[in-house]
Amino acid sequence: MQPVSPSLSPSADRVMPGGNGTMPSMHNEPSYWRRTWKTYKRYKYMFLLLAPALIWYLIFAYGPLYGIQLAFKDFIISKGINGSPWVGLKHFESMINGAQDFHQIIRNTVIISFYQIIFGFPAPIILALLFNELRLEIFKRISQTLSYLPHFLSWVVAAGFMFSVLSPSTGIVNHIIGWFGVDPIYFVGKAEYFRFTLVMSAIWKEVGWGAIIYLAALASIDPQMYEAAIVDGAGRFKQLIYITLPSLIPVITIMFILRIGHVLDAGFDQVLNMYTPATYSVGDILDTYVYRVGLEQMQFSFATAVGLFKNVIALVLVLFTNWIVKRAGQEGLV
Repeated sequence: MQPVSPSLSPSADRVMPGGNGTMPSMHNEPSYWRRTWKTYKRYKYMFLLLAPALIWYLIFAYGPLYGIQLAFKDFIISKGINGSPWVGLKHFESMINGAQDFHQIIRNTVIISFYQIIFGFPAPIILALLFNELRLEIFKRISQTLSYLPHFLSWVVAAGFMFSVLSPSTGIVNHIIGWFGVDPIYFVGKAEYFRFTLVMSAIWKEVGWGAIIYLAALASIDPQMYEAAIVDGAGRFKQLIYITLPSLIPVITIMFILRIGHVLDAGFDQVLNMYTPATYSVGDILDTYVYRVGLEQMQFSFATAVGLFKNVIALVLVLFTNWIVKRAGQEGLV
């Protein structure tokens, strides 16, 4: 007599994942807003800690967006923003048509930013790699501290220091080059040297601070990768080429995208404190132009139009660079 085979019917011996043997209804799942509210309640103290930063951004970053409409109006103080007459794209047209040497100012801004990207962007990467190769811990810590201390100086102090160091009569730099028979050079007061001075002083001030993020990325590299490379006979240089630099590529990519967004930011504080009437032709940038036109000449609407133009260009550059990076197979911002 053959044994009876078990029933193949699902309803015979399969228990459905509901409480009463049936599939749970989709209508019983909490809604998106309810799940979101539960998440907020669960992490309410975390959001409480985040609140000061959010309030700061709301007041100082998003609140001033109300004033963007000044770029499309002829602002009259007595009438206020809402009462001032609407003029459309009048200020943008006068800006593009070359009002007050606007084209030269754009050119100065782009050239200085280009120099800062070419020479300033790789500087913290190189410094971080050099720090990573140091084996004497005490020397490494002292060097790191000295490298990022200038970051905490305001440009008022830093500019005064640069004027003293680069002075043609008492500056130590001209004193040193005088040993080689070179005549004193007024680095800050001559147009042909001013952009070079801006870039070098910016690197001196920010290179150590910029290296911190790359040092953090270097610290996250798995040491077993280096151990495996040593077993395979790779020296320090090959470890740098095949392990260290590829591990830094994602961070370098993100920092480069963010830096491209600041192409039209050539350093307002630095330029304002270091340029002179003799260097206006090569040192006047968009930010100092907006300051001079907006606050000194009280052309608030025109200055707002210039600032809006700069921010729109920055947004386009960030999105375009992010698109190119993602097309190249790297991880972008979004």
